[in-house]
Amino acid sequence: MPPGLRRRTPGLRREEVAQLSGVGVTWYTWLEQGRPINASAQVLDAVARTLRLDPPEREHLYHLADVPYSAVPETAAQSVSPEVQGIIDALEPRPAVAYNSRFDILAANDVYRTLFDVPLMQPSGRLPNALWGLFTAEEDDCPLMFRETELPVMVATLRAAYGLHAGEPAWEGFIRKLSAASPLFARLWESGDVAEPGRRVKTFRHAAVGELRMTSVSLSIHGMPECRIVVYTPDDEETARRTARLMEMKNPAH
Repeated sequence: MPPGLRRRTPGLRREEVAQLSGVGVTWYTWLEQGRPINASAQVLDAVARTLRLDPPEREHLYHLADVPYSAVPETAAQSVSPEVQGIIDALEPRPAVAYNSRFDILAANDVYRTLFDVPLMQPSGRLPNALWGLFTAEEDDCPLMFRETELPVMVATLRAAYGLHAGEPAWEGFIRKLSAASPLFARLWESGDVAEPGRRVKTFRHAAVGELRMTSVSLSIHGMPECRIVVYTPDDEETARRTARLMEMKNPAH
């Protein structure tokens, strides 16, 4: 806060807490007074960040507001343990990847990297990101087919996760930069649709082996909230044969 009048006591005034949290003074006053105002998780998170509450204090705030609490860290996971990486590698010949809720790629096996042979690295050296790669690739170079139906689902999944992170600089910066880089993403983001990760049949194309129909299955990772392993299983025999060829491409000696 900018310097102002001399304070009689340390800390923020009620008006300052409301300003920094992006809520009205009257609303925040009612929150302090325990009135039934139906506070949302998003607003409670903003107040918790303003007051610099630690996890137990944040959980207590949720309890007082009668809102279900989810202990989600503000900083998205940046990596996985060697054990999780080993599991992902052992899933070959099935392509497998570990995502956080922003679709950052935390780990992948070699078959996944061979299938998605397009640049996925975001600007400024950030983690590779599946959404960034799919939305910024030329349509003819994009490995995901039927983009008009698949990409809206991915954006809706991102928006469902965004509800827990609204206002966080990393998330807001990612949304802003990808919206600037891809008008299609910006349009889908503004639609406001939400969806949960789930089983889907997706079709990919690879320059060397052709089309692959894959069933995607999401697996949660214990101890890593909002992270999941996505495994792609061939949906037909021809895709299984072509997936085996991907294995041969990544390891020609065998």
